[in-house]
Amino acid sequence: MTTTLIAIAVLFYLAGSLGGLRLQLLENFAQINFLVAEGEWWRIFTPILLHAEGLMHILFNMWALWVLGPQIERGVGKWPFLGLYLASAGMGGAFYYFLGPPNAIAVGASGAIFGLFGVWLNWAVHRRNTAMGRMLLRQIGFLLLLNAALPFILGGIAWEAHLGGLIGGFVIGEMWSRISGSRAQAQRIAVTVAVALLAVASVLLIPAGF
Repeated sequence: MTTTLIAIAVLFYLAGSLGGLRLQLLENFAQINFLVAEGEWWRIFTPILLHAEGLMHILFNMWALWVLGPQIERGVGKWPFLGLYLASAGMGGAFYYFLGPPNAIAVGASGAIFGLFGVWLNWAVHRRNTAMGRMLLRQIGFLLLLNAALPFILGGIAWEAHLGGLIGGFVIGEMWSRISGSRAQAQRIAVTVAVALLAVASVLLIPAGF
C-alpha cells in the first residue's frame, strides 16, 4: 500500500507538470476552503493527490511516506494503514478548514504524513520506559520540532494540516493500542473510518466563521 500511494502521488504530479493538467487537477482536487464551506467536503481528502510545483514538496512527502509507512503497514495491515492515511488527511484538511485562510488553496499529503508521525509518536510514548522507546521519542520529537519551525522559516506551509494530521494519527494509534484478538484488523479499519467521518461531520456541521 505504501508503494501504491507513492505511485499515485507521482503519477498525479507528472500529469500536472508534464501533461499540462495542473489547472484542471487543482480545480477538482485542491482544498479550497470556501468550496468546502459550500458542501464539497471531499476536498479535505483529495489534496493528498497533488503537490506544489517544483520537486521539493513531493520529494519530502514521498520520502517521509517511504520511511515511516512500511513498518506501520506491516504492523497493522494494508487496509488499516490506508485508513490511517486517509483519516489523517481528512483531519488535516478539517484543521486547515477551520484555522486556515478561506481563499487559500492547499495541496499535498502533509496531513496524511503527519498522521504517520502521530502513530509513531504514540508508539514511542507507550514505550518511553525502554531504551528503544526513549530513542524513538527523541527522534520523533526532533523531527516534529523541526517541522513546527519550518512554516515560520519558509512560509507557505499549511501548519494547520500538519497539526490536524498529527492529532488524528496519535488518536488512531492510541485507539489501536487497545485492540487485540482475531477481529483486530477489522476494528482498526473501523477506528480510521470513525475518525474520517468525524472530520467530514465537522466541516459539514460546524460553521468555519468565514
